[in-house]
Amino acid sequence: MWRHPSLDLSVSNIRYFSKHKGEVNCCAFSPDCQIMLTCCDDGRLYLWNATSAKHLATFNGHSGPVKSCVFSSDGQLFASASHDRTVRIWSRSSTECTHILTGTHTRGSVETVSFSPDGQWLVSGGWDNRALIWRVQSGELLEDLRGHTAAVQSSAFSSDSQCVATGSWDRTVRVWKLFEEKEAVTLQGHLGNVACLCFSVSGMLASGSWDGTVRVWLPLSHACLFVLGGCERVWVRSLAFSRDGLVLASTAEGDMVKQTHTHTHTLIQTVCDSAYGCVFTPDGKLLTSGSEQLDVEEDEENSTEESLNTGQDCKE
Repeated sequence: MWRHPSLDLSVSNIRYFSKHKGEVNCCAFSPDCQIMLTCCDDGRLYLWNATSAKHLATFNGHSGPVKSCVFSSDGQLFASASHDRTVRIWSRSSTECTHILTGTHTRGSVETVSFSPDGQWLVSGGWDNRALIWRVQSGELLEDLRGHTAAVQSSAFSSDSQCVATGSWDRTVRVWKLFEEKEAVTLQGHLGNVACLCFSVSGMLASGSWDGTVRVWLPLSHACLFVLGGCERVWVRSLAFSRDGLVLASTAEGDMVKQTHTHTHTLIQTVCDSAYGCVFTPDGKLLTSGSEQLDVEEDEENSTEESLNTGQDCKE
């Protein structure tokens, strides 16, 4: 009988990525699964060899905690969003910052940044209640999406790059059709801030909230397909669909990484303790989680550093 590979995830060959000097807020894999990118409250971004955990480069430039990071679909660029109110686009090959998107987010932190799958657009959202659409190649601001009544904390593009979803402290999710004057679809139901969003390849949208629930929607139909959790009021911090969209991984404050089958809506496995973030590799064979677990490394500085671990191998 066929089994989904994620059913056989197991904790093995754990590797620690321990140069961070603060809480790890986000991690992302390059499309070829060879490079991992992390960002941290220490204001830096880090590149790693995903297999060996070798530290490849550190990127400085932000003057505040880096809240979000993401690779472009071709892996040549990555972007970061910071508490310093800026978004930066970086070149992976030259290790240079190609664009600093500044002066438009007018208040507080930029909490989220996402590339469109076609690589043309970038969305950023922050404490000024706005979501901004940028042209990646030029750094030009194209759209200013307004409608949320509180900070925008999360964002995600649909797989066809035609829609972008934003999640807010106003407890709603809004789904916008790019470059159309139609009013955004507003999805309501959460009782807390919407902290994370993720589209599946089939068009489902998952949203995670401070109310301890994950909701899975058919966004353009305004339909909530099912709700996960809610028994304990813990902050859902991160969501990730498997490549085929059949498994949804989620992490919550002080909780494990949980995997749910999207067709049966049943919990199929829990892995890793106290995870703050999760992401599947593009090939679907590895699930990575980031945490605030302190790890003492016997390095030159003999310092205590924040760590990110990988090791949930999908054994096919």
